[in-house]
Amino acid sequence: MATLKYRRRENIEGNFYVDASCIDCDTCRWMAPEIFHSAGDQSAVYHQPSDDKEQLKAMQALLSCPTASIGTVEKPKDIKTVQQTIPIPIEDNVYHCGYHSEKSYGAASYFIQRTEGNILIDSPRFAPPLVRQLEEMGGVRYMYLTHRDDVADHRKFQEQFNCDRLIHKDDITSDTKDVEIQLAGIEPIEFAPDILIIPVPGHSKGHTVLLYREKFLFTGDHLAWSDYLNQLYAFRGYCWYSWSELVKSMERLANYSFEWVLPGHGRRYHADRDTMKQQMQKCLTWMKKQ
Repeated sequence: MATLKYRRRENIEGNFYVDASCIDCDTCRWMAPEIFHSAGDQSAVYHQPSDDKEQLKAMQALLSCPTASIGTVEKPKDIKTVQQTIPIPIEDNVYHCGYHSEKSYGAASYFIQRTEGNILIDSPRFAPPLVRQLEEMGGVRYMYLTHRDDVADHRKFQEQFNCDRLIHKDDITSDTKDVEIQLAGIEPIEFAPDILIIPVPGHSKGHTVLLYREKFLFTGDHLAWSDYLNQLYAFRGYCWYSWSELVKSMERLANYSFEWVLPGHGRRYHADRDTMKQQMQKCLTWMKKQ
């Protein structure tokens, strides 16, 4: 819980602030870039909300902070209203779950609402307000885990919704050994007519990505947007299995068509299909120089 006693001096004066418990996960900075920025290897408030839209984004970031490092001087009066806005719509029937977990170092998770059964992608924090909202949206039929790092509270969600969890066998740990559906091999898996699971070993041996409707690509820690590089990129400094295999995986992934890159860590990216293909080739050129 954020406390004024540890309020960072880099914050501008006003109601919202970030305290010294911030782990620099970047969550608030991409959720509410109008309010938060990077300052001294942690986040800080550089602009106080000036309208209802900015207030909502700041409050959504506050609720989503994995370490509860964002606070307000005045007790929020709109907290229950804001809770009802999460999961946050991205496009069509795809949502950002918010409520990031410190267990996954603040990784984002997502929700697909579909008549054939809703899918929770990677694990958010098991927060009662989020659980209630997911119940109202039809519950969770499947919980797809991209890789071993971002499983967080997967067991609690399974117990709550009696959902089937999916993860690749090569990324199973003692914590996920009882997962209901264990994927195998390196060939793409057609999980449903509109869902393709693509193995992309590299960051971890059993990392996979999920392509939904040939439009939304949920990438875990395989692919993200970098504001610093101004391009799509892979995490060279956080490649735990094999960089050469990661390059090969990216080459295969470049053959697919999609419009959204929705990562666990890093920034999301949206573009038309031609631009996305160009960005994938730019990413590959960069990767081969590393």
